Amino acid sequence: MSLHTAMGGDRLQIVLFGKRNAGKSSVLNALTGQPLAIVSEVKGTTTDPVSKAMEILPLGPCMITDTPGLDDEGSLGQMRVDKAVQALNRADLALVVMDINTLGEEDLAGEGGLLETEQEIVDRIIEKGIPYVLVLNQADRMEGRAGEDIRRQLLGKNPQVPVILTSAVTGAGVSELKDAMIGCLPQEDRELHIVSDLIEAGDMLVLVVPVDSAAPKGRLIMPQQQVIRDILDHGAVAVVTQVPELANILENLSGKIRMVITDSQAFKEVSAMVPEDIPLTSFSILFARHKGNLRKLIAGARAVEELRDGDRVLIAEGCTHHRQCEDIGTVKIPRWLREHSGKELQIETCSGSHFPTDLSGYRLVIHCGGCTLHQREMKHRIFLAEEQGVSMVNYGIFIAYVNGIVDRSIRVFPEEELSGDFLDSNA
Repeated sequence: MSLHTAMGGDRLQIVLFGKRNAGKSSVLNALTGQPLAIVSEVKGTTTDPVSKAMEILPLGPCMITDTPGLDDEGSLGQMRVDKAVQALNRADLALVVMDINTLGEEDLAGEGGLLETEQEIVDRIIEKGIPYVLVLNQADRMEGRAGEDIRRQLLGKNPQVPVILTSAVTGAGVSELKDAMIGCLPQEDRELHIVSDLIEAGDMLVLVVPVDSAAPKGRLIMPQQQVIRDILDHGAVAVVTQVPELANILENLSGKIRMVITDSQAFKEVSAMVPEDIPLTSFSILFARHKGNLRKLIAGARAVEELRDGDRVLIAEGCTHHRQCEDIGTVKIPRWLREHSGKELQIETCSGSHFPTDLSGYRLVIHCGGCTLHQREMKHRIFLAEEQGVSMVNYGIFIAYVNGIVDRSIRVFPEEELSGDFLDSNA
């Protein structure tokens, strides 16, 4: 996986945290080698998270995000701080940037050697199990070995954490910082496996991709692109068709098809056409497994039967897009949900980075496949729902459920990934 082939949600997510004027933006610019973030001595220059895609060898493609200062003030400042903290939900690695000139002997004497604001974000980072680096920036303003002395003191109080002395102005320590970042992350296989671990080289897969009024002009949607690339990268064959041509494809390729993958909205029609001996699933269900937790999302489908009049249901999408008249999230799923449940429901929607942290008022969350979200962000959303006792189901699983074909749509996956026997008779 390279910078040019990795989608934003599949890159390593590296997030910078720190107070205003700690030099986060300067460190970001130094790491990327580009003047991406505006640098100013005016406090609060960075008002929203700013991200830059780059490649750090041997880690591969990364997304580095600069965040607003953690000590911002006022009601607007608190909103900025909240935005910064939310970035932890997608972070694979955190860089806690401090202006070394603000650290005095009294501060270093504390248990962790950090000021209160930095210690609070470090505690959150540790709680989430995210590796991190302490970055002592603006060392060019220190005299003699004063900077190195402070680094050693801080390292003594945080022996398991890299403490790097840097100057974004002179470039000193930037190479060491990159090395520390590399050392913090396991050198695991970062190759994408959306469907490729379920097939072998030479297998033929049929992908059903409806091109209707909701399809983007002149291109395929991201899950379809990613699945096709995953198939091709692993030596298998992708045959892409629309629903009207599917019967002819099935007849001509009889006995040669390893799997059929369909857009979830065509599930019912496609299921009726595809022979039972050919595995069938959807792009959305593949992403429930790739980005989320297949077992928990399958279990969440059962909550559809427990809905009562007046219950609130949240339909959430990870991206923002122009809504069509038959939009999947705001029109089709609400209609199918009301038809299946027969209940008078309060249905609300959210999209993009806005996802409520308080889900306690909802009975059910129906979430998209999360193709644009980082895996950590998607799993965080699932965790929030589970922690608050709210069921969550994925678009594709929900659509398969209300059409009575959920068993068939998950049969292709290893049994240990599934939520026991899911009886279609429940639907």
